[in-house]
Amino acid sequence: MAGLDQETRDMILDTLKKYAERKLTPDYLLKLDHEDRFPQDVLQELYDPMQLGLHLIFIPEEYDGLGGGAYDIYRVSELMASIDLGVATGVLATFLGSDPIRVGGTEAQKSLWMGRIAEEALLMAYGATEPQAGSDLAAMTTKAVPVQENGAVVGYKISGQKQWISNGAVADLYTVLALAPGGPTWFVVDKDTPGFTKGKPEDKHGIRASNTAALFLEDVYVPVDRLVGGVEGQGLAQAQAVFGYTRLMVGAFGLGAGWEALRRAIRYSQERIQGGAPLSQKQGYTHKLIVPNAARLEAARSYIEWVAERLDSEDGEHGLQTEGAIAKYMATEAGNKAAEDAIQAHGGYGYTKEYMVEKIKRDVRITTIYEGTSEIMEWTIARDRWQLHLKSRMAYYNDWADRLDALHQTQPDNGANFAALALRALSVILERCRIDRLTRQQHMLFRLGELIAYAETAAVFAERVVDKPTTAINLDIPTRQALARIHGREAALKVAADGLRWTIGAGQTDPDLANSLNLPGIYQAQAGLLDDMDLAAAALNKAFK
Repeated sequence: MAGLDQETRDMILDTLKKYAERKLTPDYLLKLDHEDRFPQDVLQELYDPMQLGLHLIFIPEEYDGLGGGAYDIYRVSELMASIDLGVATGVLATFLGSDPIRVGGTEAQKSLWMGRIAEEALLMAYGATEPQAGSDLAAMTTKAVPVQENGAVVGYKISGQKQWISNGAVADLYTVLALAPGGPTWFVVDKDTPGFTKGKPEDKHGIRASNTAALFLEDVYVPVDRLVGGVEGQGLAQAQAVFGYTRLMVGAFGLGAGWEALRRAIRYSQERIQGGAPLSQKQGYTHKLIVPNAARLEAARSYIEWVAERLDSEDGEHGLQTEGAIAKYMATEAGNKAAEDAIQAHGGYGYTKEYMVEKIKRDVRITTIYEGTSEIMEWTIARDRWQLHLKSRMAYYNDWADRLDALHQTQPDNGANFAALALRALSVILERCRIDRLTRQQHMLFRLGELIAYAETAAVFAERVVDKPTTAINLDIPTRQALARIHGREAALKVAADGLRWTIGAGQTDPDLANSLNLPGIYQAQAGLLDDMDLAAAALNKAFK
């Protein structure tokens, strides 16, 4: 397995926690947010090898880094986001900025630039998004015009504009995507290159401790050795090669911020007395605002860990773009909902800027937008899994359901039977879409992406809850089994009920589709739900006293 050993990873996480307790106090973070200020000194300390050297986790060992794997990146990202998502975004930007070099650079470029990033603790920025193109990298207009001497290309002049760039005005080094004659291409640009200017920091809704700015390039000259990989036209492939990693990282941001909001809501509920008893003892509070969010967040965690292990495996699975999209989609949507409910859980206090949950909600919202919006994730998930459904002739999800039914026979408390119901219903919905050609409706395709994400996270949660228990959160296996059952039931009902709604809305022709989906059986499977929610509520209160 690639990555750090557990002792090294735990040491890094413990050091980061102690640094945060000392330096990144709630009062300090609220002050940064209020002043809309990027804490340059904090990033320098986080990168200082004599203190934390956090950037070294992302750099391979052969270039003087620690060579952390996807699992290590997830754990550090979750912890960083639970502390402050704005600061975490500054760290993410350096990782993103170095990605084109790490995956696409020549050996000489990797040795030079990754070595410099490690040794000099350079802040980086990733210059891809443009004002009009947004996340559609193929629609960019920034141009790279070759400069020739004696018939040979010696460099390029880059002109254009980039928008929404994290670390945009504070980075030391930039990777910039531009359209060269051979196609989209990454270039390495120094911060002080003539013709390269940065806009003022954006006045953002959240993550105000991060720096976000536009980049302006006017005939910015870079030597030919700054062309990443040495060959034009490889830029989009280089960007797509790391989506599995980067989307996993942003998913971990949603997970960390969501859980921090939820922890605060749980602790508040233990102190707040209403009607003679603490809110933590009232189902109307816990079963609406706490337990469902914990179930979705832990389902997302299981899926993140599953993807991370595959990326780190000796077989070296590459890409996993669809799985990365599911992990990001579920974790960030769950984190955003948990933060929203944490405000509600605090009542009027939650709506004031004195309480951290208000800030967390504003911060976590960006995770459903950057590194691909939730809508792009839905489209990516649906497009790719639709192809699998067609190629396998309905077998993909039905075979997975068979494996879950078998697991249920040996581990009946995992909720595998509920996840199997979700997968079988999903297969029926996909086949009905094929028969009636419903994916011609764009909205139908996007809704399929949502249903697939729920079904797959339920399946993976059930499969891993006992055999691959997480060590990242202090919840015992029986509690996590209850959360898996809760999420499995929700996934089955969502797939069947929402799937029925949208397919009918799109014009499906099966008059007995509700029974084909086993909707009566899925409703019957909700039996025991409140008992499981009672169990989970009690366990969460005990875990977060």
